[in-house]
Parts: sequence; C-alpha cells; structure tokens
Amino acid sequence: MAAEMVAPACMHEQITAEQYDSWSEDQCAGIEIVDGMIVVSPSASMRHNRLARILANALDTAGGADWNADTDFDVRLQDVPLTNRRPDVVVYRADTIDVTPTRPEHVLLIAEIVSPGSETTDRIVKADQYARSGIAYYWRIEGSATGAPLVYTHVLDPATRTYRNAEVFVGVLDTTAPFPVKLDLGRL
Repeated sequence: MAAEMVAPACMHEQITAEQYDSWSEDQCAGIEIVDGMIVVSPSASMRHNRLARILANALDTAGGADWNADTDFDVRLQDVPLTNRRPDVVVYRADTIDVTPTRPEHVLLIAEIVSPGSETTDRIVKADQYARSGIAYYWRIEGSATGAPLVYTHVLDPATRTYRNAEVFVGVLDTTAPFPVKLDLGRL
C-alpha cells in the first residue's frame, strides 16, 4: 500500500511577511510566496543551475565594487499580500548585502532562465511582477536550437511600470564591459 503525500497545512493558507521572516533558511529554500500562497518549484536541472552560476559570476565581475550578483536569493516584491520571489540571478546594490529582506529598490537586474514548465511564468507572470515593483532590467534566458543561450533583454518604462523589449543576444557574456553590463553578443 503506497503512502499518500499530505501537503503541510501552511500550503493551504496565506503566509504573512512576519511568518515567512520567522522561518529558517532551510524552510525557505526552493519556495516562493505569491499573493501569500506558497509556490513550490521542481528542482532545476544541472544545466539550468550551471547557466545561472556562470551568468551570476559574469555579472558579479562586471558590477565591480558597486553591485553584487547572486543566485538562490530572495527578493521581497510586496508585503501584503506577501510576494517573495527567488529569481535565478539577482544583481543588487553591494551596500545592501546585509539588508533583509532585499527589496526592489535594492535591485538593478533580475534574470530568469526558462526551463520546461516555467515558460509562461518566466515570460509573462514574473516579468509583470518585476516591472510593477520597479526593477529596471529584466533578462529572460532561453535555450536555442544550437544550444547557445538566447538573452532577451527588457527595460522598465517607469511611467507605465511595464517592460519594453530591448535587444536579443546569443552567445557568451563579455565580462570586461562596463556596468550595467553591455552584452558583447551576436544580435539576432
């Protein structure tokens, strides 16, 4: 007889910012909170995690002393109802490294790597949430038929709080460029 999985009670009720802040780092790992509800994502593939790490390292180098880039990092988009996202890569002001929670005003750029099953969330839902919260730049990275990543860049229009499409690049990052990173990639 197979045992049935029972979701914890907290997955069926809204979580407040105070409750979330009282949880341990282990309890927060691998989850996001959207409109107060817990969202659990499947574990990312090794390829996904490697691309996130490479991108974060390149952006961290390009950011110099003023900006940090990290993976597995919470960004508090709003307190009520709680919306706490965990983007694949976050570029944030270095002087806010010890400030928790990290808020949109600390963040310059968020990058999401699209995986099977996350297409709609990464292309539409998260982009809309990040734009409404005022994050200046959003990059969406997708695989291509050749295996090279495609980087879709979006820039915030502060008047409408929506992203406008910028450029699409393919290839590798130029970590010697000044920050904000100018990609030295082949344009599509």
